[in-house]
Amino acid sequence: MQVIIKNKSKKIKIKEVKRLSKFEKAIGLIFHRKEKCPAMLFEFKKPVNRNIHSLFVFFKFVAVWLDKKNNVVDIKIVKPFQFSVGSKKLFYKLLEIPLNKNYSKEIKLLFKNSNFYR
Repeated sequence: MQVIIKNKSKKIKIKEVKRLSKFEKAIGLIFHRKEKCPAMLFEFKKPVNRNIHSLFVFFKFVAVWLDKKNNVVDIKIVKPFQFSVGSKKLFYKLLEIPLNKNYSKEIKLLFKNSNFYR
């Protein structure tokens, strides 16, 4: 599956995205290998404000919080073994993108001219 997200006036196509089931949401990127890991999409039925962690994730990744229409609400680079990372704004979707060669172009586009925290 692919996801098209909107960051300001730019549309960015993220390829090889895995939509997670309820069970998979509890695991996310935990114990995955950096280069073989797909981007992961967490979807919620109503707006939420949940924090995530990167315990047992052994590589950096980009967390992109999205609204209902896939507009970027917040974006952060998450380091391994952080206890709590979150957005101060409500969101409907969370996209976790591994910092690997498969997504390097998309990540550069996300942060280009961005006002979001890095």
